[in-house]
Amino acid sequence: MTQTVTSWLADLTSLYTPTSSEFDAARSHRASIEARLDYSLGVREMFEIGSLKHGTGVWRYSDADFLVALKGVQPQSPWTMLNKVKQSLQDRFTSTTVVVRRPAVVCQFSDATVEIVPAYESSGYWIADPADGWMKTHPKDHNNYVNRVNNKHNGNVKRLARQIKVWKYQRNVPVSSCYLEMRATQHMDGENTYSPLWDLYLALKKMSDIELASMNDPTGLGSRFGSCSSESNRQDALSKLERAVSRARKAKDYAEENDHESGVEQLKLLFNR
Repeated sequence: MTQTVTSWLADLTSLYTPTSSEFDAARSHRASIEARLDYSLGVREMFEIGSLKHGTGVWRYSDADFLVALKGVQPQSPWTMLNKVKQSLQDRFTSTTVVVRRPAVVCQFSDATVEIVPAYESSGYWIADPADGWMKTHPKDHNNYVNRVNNKHNGNVKRLARQIKVWKYQRNVPVSSCYLEMRATQHMDGENTYSPLWDLYLALKKMSDIELASMNDPTGLGSRFGSCSSESNRQDALSKLERAVSRARKAKDYAEENDHESGVEQLKLLFNR
């Protein structure tokens, strides 16, 4: 018997949902990272952020992310901050590959990957903008925003965000995961009900219609969210997004016509499965 389009999408979402213990190895490095940075640079606080914290992480792709608020005076260039953090961690973990991937410093341990986002606290947190300069972020408020809208829709906002991130990773789309999560949440914030195929299509279509334009911080507190790190990446992402919108629409339409075999084929193309 042919699987329905909706059940296939549900199975995909379940497949890419990380287990509760999947990031234990990454989290185990937190104390040593914090101790090193506190010794060399001074740490005000360190806490978990990103898709893992939000509950929208993707199996095999998501890393453990931590924001580290540093002591001292914020330098003129974020590169000064990033390079100091990179050098400090490289000196401590000599056999580990440590690289800068704005806005983070990434430690590629043998058992896990950990992303450290250095910041300076000032009515929010100033971090390196992936495009250029500094940007202000409020990760705790963003987490509260996602949770509020997610609760409104009985957990389906995080499912939708995860699905769109699976598309990003499976199709190698050079777009910010944070941007996708915030756009998915913003879309559902304006909806009264959740429909898996319709909302997947609509969330993708809205981003395509605005050509992945930067979005205002939905909490009204921080800097705008950029979608891509460069114009060339945005054009690449838009091309892939256009195909994704078409496939999501066809999957929805086939499901409405009770042609589930054709609908599932469209979702397989969408998610490169």
